[in-house]
Amino acid sequence: MIYNLIIYLYLYGVAVYSLFNKKVRKMWRGERAAFGVLKEKVDPEAKYVWFHAASLGEFEQGRPLMERLRREHPEYKILLTFFSPSGYEVRKNYEGADIICYLPLDTPINAIRFLRAVRPVMAFFIKYEFWYNYLHILKHRHVPVYSVSSIFRPDQVFFRWYGSQYGRVLNCFTHFFVQNEQSRELLAKIGITCVTVAGDTRFDRVLQIKEQAKQLPVVEEFVRGHVGTVARGREDGLSADSNLVPPHPRTLEPPVFVAGSSWPPDEDIFIRYFREHPEWKLIIAPHVIDEAHLQQIEQKLEGWQVRRYTSLNPSEGGKCLRAEDSDRPSSPLGRPGEVLLIDCFGLLSSIYHYADVAYVGGGFGVGIHNLLEAAVWDVPVFFGPNNQKFQEAQGLKKGGGFEISSYEDFAAQMDRFASDSDYLHAEGKKAGQFVKNLAGATDIVLSNIQL
Repeated sequence: MIYNLIIYLYLYGVAVYSLFNKKVRKMWRGERAAFGVLKEKVDPEAKYVWFHAASLGEFEQGRPLMERLRREHPEYKILLTFFSPSGYEVRKNYEGADIICYLPLDTPINAIRFLRAVRPVMAFFIKYEFWYNYLHILKHRHVPVYSVSSIFRPDQVFFRWYGSQYGRVLNCFTHFFVQNEQSRELLAKIGITCVTVAGDTRFDRVLQIKEQAKQLPVVEEFVRGHVGTVARGREDGLSADSNLVPPHPRTLEPPVFVAGSSWPPDEDIFIRYFREHPEWKLIIAPHVIDEAHLQQIEQKLEGWQVRRYTSLNPSEGGKCLRAEDSDRPSSPLGRPGEVLLIDCFGLLSSIYHYADVAYVGGGFGVGIHNLLEAAVWDVPVFFGPNNQKFQEAQGLKKGGGFEISSYEDFAAQMDRFASDSDYLHAEGKKAGQFVKNLAGATDIVLSNIQL
């Protein structure tokens, strides 16, 4: 079969490329180690529900379902697998699963060995995962298999004349929980009707994240100037040692702009604007936080007081996944025109809470990152033009979200925000309401699966 030939060629390519690329090497070694992990950790008497996520984004989509299933049905154990190191390396210690490992590449032998070791009673594949050999063996063994938050487009191989053979893999699923009506209609055209339009579980996840967000003293000081975090916590009715975020400090001046998951093309646009408008406070959390990229951002901001997050509070920074330590001294924060550069992972979803306006990067490259993490905080969100495949971007364009393709687009909209606070707040409310209106996919999935 052509599919298996392609898989073996890919396997050979990964083996060779792993000699030269650190990320690929981690994946290669992780996949080879997966069978040892299963041999050590699988309880032969347990009933396993298997969740597979390609990477971190898909994990976040599956997380609400995993956690609800674990809480409401403790008779099951959770197996979580990843394809990409960007998912596994960040979540390999996730406490919501009993076993976490890489998924060995989809060769017939690997699929047989893997499923013989685990023997799952149910499987969930998140969004875009359609592994031919794994799925056919699961079907042969009469294991219920669900596709969650999947989305289909006419240009995908399943709907092309040359993709009919591979398209048979879709018949292995017990049920599809798709994001939109177009996906349901496309599947119906090829005879697949076991479909429910459930929406996207990411909406449920970002609402969870909002509820669990924590106060960040360094960011708090930056936003509020010299107001102490303990004193402010008391003003907001929080205990002095509370970890929960206080109400939004939007009544304070100057306004705050948060750029999340930014890439150089994004940074070229918004940094140019803020060099001309130092009355804003700027927080940048780049997607890549290696030293070269951090220094590149600092060079673009030459003449400004740029402070790195972990250098201002090493003890706080140590709680997140850090980049490289900075030897820059701490200094008081909060004056307009200063920049807080986030040089560690794991904080962005809470940082958005402090924004008046947000920018989510990636739209000038492979595609935008998580818009919902910002929108859930009632914050208007900017993003780049490569967003056609992202349903949340298309929805936010109707209110609360702003596509830009040039500096001029960005500057014109920012000028309007700066001159009309009522308009700014109204657009932020639209963004937050968009998220709330589309929550509930997790409930729909759980009410339609065989437990």
